[in-house]
Amino acid sequence: MSKVNSPLSDDARKATGEVLQRALVDLIDLGLTAKQAHWNVTGRHFRSIHLQLDEVVAIAREHADVMAERAAAIGVNPDGRVRTVADTTELHPLEAGDLQDDKVVATVTDLLGEMVQRFRRHIVVTDDTDLVTQDLLIAAVRELEKQHWMFAVQHA
Repeated sequence: MSKVNSPLSDDARKATGEVLQRALVDLIDLGLTAKQAHWNVTGRHFRSIHLQLDEVVAIAREHADVMAERAAAIGVNPDGRVRTVADTTELHPLEAGDLQDDKVVATVTDLLGEMVQRFRRHIVVTDDTDLVTQDLLIAAVRELEKQHWMFAVQHA
């Protein structure tokens, strides 16, 4: 198998690859966490939250794939293995079992808020290393912020 010749300098490739890996782990874990909440949410607002969580899952999966493919395109091997995600995630885990709808809304609001802040820091890093990756991060943040807003207004 031939190695990808990166369009980036070694330093830029390394810094951008680290950002992409961290974003990939966040997105994979967000997708899994949202699906776990989707399966276990209970309460008066079950249906609307259940459906909204599927939107979060779709966004997380789509952008995880984009981040992983960008990493590969710049010569960095993405690592989405379960062990890697479990060992390096920065997201807080959900409780097991039934999850009350108001608690799900609060938890997902917090998780999305934390992710948005991390992704915005990634955007700053890529301003100096790779503007293409920066565009991908901006697109992800746009959708994550929208979901954050949609959950936050339910929590208000």
